Amino acid sequence: MKFAVVEIAGKQYVVRPGQKIKTEKSPAFEKGGEIKLDKVLLLGDGDKVSVGQPLLEGAEVKAEILGNKRAKKVIVFRYRPKARVRVKRGHRQHYSELLIKDIKY
Repeated sequence: MKFAVVEIAGKQYVVRPGQKIKTEKSPAFEKGGEIKLDKVLLLGDGDKVSVGQPLLEGAEVKAEILGNKRAKKVIVFRYRPKARVRVKRGHRQHYSELLIKDIKY
């Protein structure tokens, strides 16, 4: 089974064809577009593994952009007893969802 380790926005992801991944939101990612990820650090195909120094030349991963979304809300609650301090905040992280189409080397 083919797999690759790619770098997207400073983070590393292990990807396989047909897999959906969530990455940091980027203004370059528009829904329905296709993107080439050329920062491939490692490729594996069965027993063969190719490791880059730091990147593999000529290797690329093609992905389809499924859209920009927001994650589920995370509640942040701060409480200090005896001081009447109660702060409740929520946060929804933006992310982009990618569908890995193909791995080429």
